Amino acid sequence: MIPLTQIQNGDWVRVADFQGGRGMEAKLTQLGFLPGNKIRVIRSAPFHGPLLIDVEGREIVLGRGVAHHILVEQL
Repeated sequence: MIPLTQIQNGDWVRVADFQGGRGMEAKLTQLGFLPGNKIRVIRSAPFHGPLLIDVEGREIVLGRGVAHHILVEQL
């Protein structure tokens, strides 16, 4: 498992787990980051900017601090 921040643009991955407390987990599950879901990094902004993620057909912007708490597996 690796943090979402280490995934390249265009790559599909599967959500495996979360790091952080219950509040972080609740926020991420409300956004659709459920363990087992496939997600894709659409774009990673330069200079450590936010990530644009495809989650179940929706585009969601995540800051790198939050994205680092999402652990994923390569497909």
